[in-house]
This record gives sequence, C-alpha cells and structure tokens, in this order.
Amino acid sequence: MKWNWELPDWPNFEYDKSAFAAMESRFLTSSGILLGSYKHLDESEKTALKIELMSEEALKTSEIEGEYLNRESLQSSIRHQFGLPTEHGRIPPAEQGVAEMTVNLYETWKKALSNKVLFKWHSLLMSGRRDIVDAGCYRTSGDPMQVVSGHVGKRKVHFEAPPSDRMQPEMNGFIQWFNQTAPNGEQPLSALIRSGIAHLYFVSIHPFEDGNGRVGRAISEKALSQNLGQPTLIALARTIEAKRKDYYAALERANRKLEVTEWLHYFAETILEAQAYTIRCVDFLIEKARFFDRLGDQLNARQHKVLVRMFAEGLEGFKGGLSAENYISIAKTSASTATRDLKDLVEKGALSRTGELKHTRYHLNMQSFQS
Repeated sequence: MKWNWELPDWPNFEYDKSAFAAMESRFLTSSGILLGSYKHLDESEKTALKIELMSEEALKTSEIEGEYLNRESLQSSIRHQFGLPTEHGRIPPAEQGVAEMTVNLYETWKKALSNKVLFKWHSLLMSGRRDIVDAGCYRTSGDPMQVVSGHVGKRKVHFEAPPSDRMQPEMNGFIQWFNQTAPNGEQPLSALIRSGIAHLYFVSIHPFEDGNGRVGRAISEKALSQNLGQPTLIALARTIEAKRKDYYAALERANRKLEVTEWLHYFAETILEAQAYTIRCVDFLIEKARFFDRLGDQLNARQHKVLVRMFAEGLEGFKGGLSAENYISIAKTSASTATRDLKDLVEKGALSRTGELKHTRYHLNMQSFQS
C-alpha cells in the first residue's frame, strides 16, 4: 500500500468541509471569549500568563518527541527573550533553542512562511545536538526517512517520507500552499481546516533530519494565529502530549490516504480542547485576583506566602492537595503554628479541607476550578 505522497493526486487533500462548520464556529466564539477574559488581566498577569503558557508549550512539544527539558530554564530563557529580569544562570543549549523558537513564533506570526523561517526554527531546535548532520537545512541523506518502532528484527514502519532529493520542490509547494491559504491569500481556508492540513502536509514531507513534529506543531499554531489576527497562546502541544498515543494513531491512519476528514476532525477537537484549557488559565488568574481581593489584609505573611505558592501550581494545584508538612516547609514554621494557620484559612473560606489526621489535605476554595 502506498503512502499519501506516492498517490497520483498528492498533495490535493480531500475532506468534507460541511463537517467542520459547527467546530469552526465554536473556535471563533471561544476566541472571542478568550480575548474578552484576557482584557480583564493587568499587565503583570498578562506577562505571567504568556510566560507560563509559552514555557509549557516548549516543554510539552519536546516531551511528545521523548525529549525532557528543564521547566525553570525554559521559563528563564523565554523571560530573557522578552527582556524581562531573570535570576537563572547559564541556560542549556536545548532549552535556549526551543525557547528562542517559541518566542520567534509568537513575535513573527504575521509574516509569511518561508524556507528561511523554517531553517531558523530547525537550527534553534537542534541547538547543542552533535548527532545531527543537516541542522538548519532540509535533509540530504540518501537513506529512507522512516518513523519506526519496536526492536531490531521486529521493527514496524509507521511511515516513510519522500526521498531527500524531493525535499526542496516538495517544501516549495508546501510553503506556497500555506501562504496562499492564509486569510489574505489567494485561496483562504478556515482556521481549523488550514491548521490541520498544514500539520499533516508538513509531517508527511518530513523535510528535516529530526524535529519535524515540533516544527509541524509550530506551523499549526502560526496558521491559527494568522486566521485569528493575533497570537493564540493556545495549549496545543500540552493537549497533544496528554493523549500522545491518540496523536500518533491519528497520524498513522492519515498517512496512507488523501481523504483527511477523519484527521481534521481529530485535530480540530484537539485545538478546541487546547483552547478551552487556555480560557481556564485566564479565568484562573482572574479568580486569583478576586481571591486575594476578598481576603484583603486578613492574611498573615506565612499564609500569604503559602497561598501564592499554591496558585503557582496552576489549575491542577498540589497533587493530592496541600498537607500540613507542605505548609511547614513553605512557610518555614512550626507544626503548631501551621495547624493554627490552616484552621484559620479554612474558617476564612480560603481553603477547603478533606481527609482526617495524617490524610488531611487542603485545597484552594475556588469551586469553579475544582474537578
């Protein structure tokens, strides 16, 4: 059976456009909700959200490919890219590279896609890699580019990409398609369809020696930003990584055919889920401000420090909840003082309590964010 790029009509993807009308409407409606909520944040909150979401995306897009980076280094590097103060020391090349790429994507979303842009992204992603021959350029090896799994002798080929001597013409065609389907292009496509096809089209060519998935997801986010007219800050990589097996299974089903309605449905649902998470992040920050406004000056310094630390854990909070031991460690206080402080926070409605004795745990009292 042939791969999609071997089929006679490649790369003319087919799909049922009518199947996505409702999803496209949901995406645009949610984008308006997100923008409206975002406007309620002050500048420091907007900056914090931007840094958090971008560093999370940089972290998760690497984890999808089995590369695990340091979150603090990523955040520090992204802050540095935006000219913000940071206390972190020397940043490892891998974290520095993906951080620079993430910020470049954010800052240049309006610009047309080009070979130069893709080469820059790839060069940044491969920072510190000594095993990559073709960094910052399309692959040149004569060996087949395959996506495989399993042990030697029992390997399964999930996909084989076009040979390297086809990379430049294939990518010229892809770049032309991407720019022509932009909102101001000759053949504009709706946001979800364009983003989904862009990802599948790009990874089917697999133009780089490594890093194709990460570049492909960046291209999808660029497409969404261009269709919305602003950076999305959407949690796409985070959402994909949470269900990584589904992502690879959907790609494997799609790489044998040019009828891509099933793939586009999967990818559109993933985008909508990622968008919903971003909205929850914004609402969480708004609720955080209301939370501290409500408590006013009722908190002592220890309580304030611990609550700030709890909010820093984000939507998921402390796994299993905050324990008395956590409180003692964060506040640098005694067990008896921690007990009094925690009891007081529950009485004030700042925390809710579950469990008994050594199993007692405390949670931020924010009903709309509790699962």
